[in-house]
Amino acid sequence: MKILIIDEMHLSIMDMLQKDGHQVTYSPKITRMEILDQVGEFEGLIIRSKTPMDRELMEKASKLKFIARAGAGLDQIDLDYMVQRGIKLFHAAKGNRDAVAEHAVGGLLALFNHIIKADSEVRKGIWDREGNRGDELMGKTVGIMGYGNMGKSFAKRLGGFGVKILAFDKYKIDYTKEPVKEVTWEKLKAEADVLSIHVPLTQETRNFFTLDEIRSFSKPFWLINTARGEVVSFATLNAALDLGVLRGAVLDVLENEKFKKFTPEQKEEFEKLAQRPNVLFSPHVAGWTFESYVKINQVLVKKIRKAFKE
Repeated sequence: MKILIIDEMHLSIMDMLQKDGHQVTYSPKITRMEILDQVGEFEGLIIRSKTPMDRELMEKASKLKFIARAGAGLDQIDLDYMVQRGIKLFHAAKGNRDAVAEHAVGGLLALFNHIIKADSEVRKGIWDREGNRGDELMGKTVGIMGYGNMGKSFAKRLGGFGVKILAFDKYKIDYTKEPVKEVTWEKLKAEADVLSIHVPLTQETRNFFTLDEIRSFSKPFWLINTARGEVVSFATLNAALDLGVLRGAVLDVLENEKFKKFTPEQKEEFEKLAQRPNVLFSPHVAGWTFESYVKINQVLVKKIRKAFKE
């Protein structure tokens, strides 16, 4: 097949696809207008999140047989129209699930032990032991919202920490095994000391975490979000932290990840959030390791090969 790659990918994907006999065009700098002009020639598209895979684009892609998403998020893809057209969809959540899980654990440990704050102080000649007294993960109850590839991998990494692990997934049943316990959302909110979010962005999850929702937890908790920033706003995070119903947050994703396109309210709320020592940020890199860069390719190529084997 003729395959167009429109985003930066580890170049190992070229050899993998070409060995299977595909004709590959690698155009990571291509613009949306250029995609619209050229996409009709191709049977496959490999993407990250550069441009929406909307109806306008797919109507131009008259020969399209598949879209392969180098990552987990599918919120920029018109899934209904893909089904209508019979276009196959492949995504690579298995390729970066280990990276996401490790990042989530690392962020939580850094938050509990004031690693960023302590490092900054020592570099300035400040030796404050009591001000950097930490919390132990052992003995805590960790809730996982969404038990797909990412949530399950995160739970696996927690296995040696002596924690109680609760999992909630609205669309699954009988999906856990010891030491993870499958619970209702209300049960998770009643017991969690830590909540890690591992859900996709949908109409249902967008702004799911209102202040009322966070206040409905039985006790103050720490929040980890390596999923999608739009599930909770800057304003809600600030309000929850001000009230003490959130003890801290690890944020790999933001409600708006384009700083120059912040609304005035977002700018004000983000600046407030950024002043908090109990909030840790990273630039949407939880799944962005050297290893996952290659693994994502391997997962996608395997799925393409299986779907179109003769």
